[in-house]
Amino acid sequence: MLIRPIDDGDIDAVLALNDESVWALSPLDEAGLVTHRDLAAYVLVVELDAAVAGFAIAYAPGTPYESINYAWHRDRFDDFLYLDRIAVSSAFRRRGIATALYDELEAAAKEHGRMVCEVNSDPPNLESLTFHANRGYVELGHLVQLDGHETVMLEKVL
Repeated sequence: MLIRPIDDGDIDAVLALNDESVWALSPLDEAGLVTHRDLAAYVLVVELDAAVAGFAIAYAPGTPYESINYAWHRDRFDDFLYLDRIAVSSAFRRRGIATALYDELEAAAKEHGRMVCEVNSDPPNLESLTFHANRGYVELGHLVQLDGHETVMLEKVL
């Protein structure tokens, strides 16, 4: 398993992974992914068996990122690493890919003192909520999204 920054050859695979998990994420097109590459602190892919098996995007504070979730955390904390999205291919699940990505990003987040994110709570993404609880993330509050679904806002102090 290799975790590395995204490159141009990964774009189609990352967009396909996002589409596969769009029910838990937000839609993403090539222009949006390029914007993430330009603004985010980390845009990582996991390469396994010669395929892009997962990806993650995370933002540091002070970024002009237009996201209500990022803004929610920015309004509460001076310093943090915000995990915008993470996806793992259904063909590669249960192989430690999400754990490896979280390990990598949490290590990077130590200099910020915390990593923050959100998970769908209405309707609930039970698998993700359990994963985060097991990693030590705690609930900070809830946020109703623009489309009406609700997310639980999470933090892990590092």
